[in-house]
Amino acid sequence: MSTVTETAAAIEAGELAVIPTDTVYGLACRPDREDSVRALSALKERAPDQPIALVASGVEALVALLPELACARLLTGPFTVVVPNPGRRFPWLGGASTIGVRIPDVEGVAAELLARVGVVAATSANLHGGVAPRRVGDVPAEILEDVAAVLDAGELPGTPSTVLDLSGSAPRVLREGAVPAAEALRLVSE
Repeated sequence: MSTVTETAAAIEAGELAVIPTDTVYGLACRPDREDSVRALSALKERAPDQPIALVASGVEALVALLPELACARLLTGPFTVVVPNPGRRFPWLGGASTIGVRIPDVEGVAAELLARVGVVAATSANLHGGVAPRRVGDVPAEILEDVAAVLDAGELPGTPSTVLDLSGSAPRVLREGAVPAAEALRLVSE
């Protein structure tokens, strides 16, 4: 297992890392390095055009990376929010006109890591279509063998984030996860 310092250094160097979030373990890298994001998709055995979200320590970190998000409706906690990407930034994350963003409600080593790195590109640390890992021991061996760092925060809830698309005229749930669809839609309609 790696320390927060080792994990942050690996990510900053463009390497892949397994990190905890508030829902499941994620496979993460720098979002601004196309080669790192492509390696993440390849390791996960998923198509390179399948979207990968930005996971951030807070709104400020996201806005520093993507200033156009300053006026976006962003939720913290177990949500991934798909918002317009008018600058078409980071096309290697799999979206052209939209981008997924996530601000997990984390504490401990997960919060410390995100505070150090600010924003990562991340997706669940499973093989494409596999079960999202609750524990480091649930991460497939082929992923663990090919990452530069693994940050263990113990057992996590195990239910992926709820994905909300806010890029159109009306919000819609793309994936029901940790928050039921009706509750998620109520939150973004308030």
